[in-house]
Amino acid sequence: MLNLQELSFCNSNFDRAAHLRKEKTSHKLDSIGKTLILWRGKPLIDENNLKLVFLPLNHEILSQSQISRIFLGQSKGTDYFAHDISDWEPSSLEPANPSSFLDDSTQHHPSLQKHQRFNDLRLIMTQLPAEDAGLVSTAKALFSWHKSHQFCAKCGHKSVSSQAGWQRDCSTCGSPHYPRTDPVVIMLITDGNNLLLGRSPHWPEKMYSCLAGFIEPGETLEAAVAREVKEETNIEIGSVRYVMSQPWAFPTSLMFGCIASATSHQITIDPIELDDAIWVSKETLVKAYSGIDVGILPARQGAIAEFLIRNWVKGTLVNECQTQRDGL
Repeated sequence: MLNLQELSFCNSNFDRAAHLRKEKTSHKLDSIGKTLILWRGKPLIDENNLKLVFLPLNHEILSQSQISRIFLGQSKGTDYFAHDISDWEPSSLEPANPSSFLDDSTQHHPSLQKHQRFNDLRLIMTQLPAEDAGLVSTAKALFSWHKSHQFCAKCGHKSVSSQAGWQRDCSTCGSPHYPRTDPVVIMLITDGNNLLLGRSPHWPEKMYSCLAGFIEPGETLEAAVAREVKEETNIEIGSVRYVMSQPWAFPTSLMFGCIASATSHQITIDPIELDDAIWVSKETLVKAYSGIDVGILPARQGAIAEFLIRNWVKGTLVNECQTQRDGL
């Protein structure tokens, strides 16, 4: 059986309490409520124990939040919120390195304890408790949506947050707008003992992963998998099997993991989409996971791509798909 505990953002059983969202929009904040904090997509982390920092709702840092709070839900009678303080400017801020895939810098707000700092979520996602990871993933995706959807798609006027951050309403025509989630297929393409892996031009040296792409209007998951593989590598495939999904708040995607067998072998890449694509044997991947330099790096732990690849290498992914097929 596949161990879903190995996937980031997939294991939170937090009660979203959707029936309370209208009330939490206008209700005076309860003093027993707590909030997580984001700054430019980075969550506030207690670096002593690698957990989210939850602050009281009267903390002075919240005065710098320019976006309406988001009600995330309840746990054990306590309301949980999220605030974004991206307008805060640290006194010393190193410019981002445009060639860096991850941001290893951390930021400290003067009103917080020294061990409470903002960290890149991609760097710490596998170390967070499951519930923390689910909460911050939800908050990050919602704030990304608010930032990019500030105007009404119907009339073009300004929209405002409502339903405790789960909706935006046009201030002129009244049209409601709802959070956007972008569906993406990510696929494990096999050819016997070999796996098709590709790399994007901006990725770190030697980093390869599964092919992936957005689902287009009118497409099934299966059609999107076949189209993306054909467009990016000119490889034809057979039947497609859905395996599992993962919310991916970079910025607002839902990844649908699939597996399919290739019916052709000659790769011709689309140079706009890919820097390279190769067939990699199971034996080579075993060496890569063992730390041996084989010219490729294992995919990042916690992401669905790494989960699919590792379980294929172990044989558990094939067994799971066989179980699904037998149960139909």
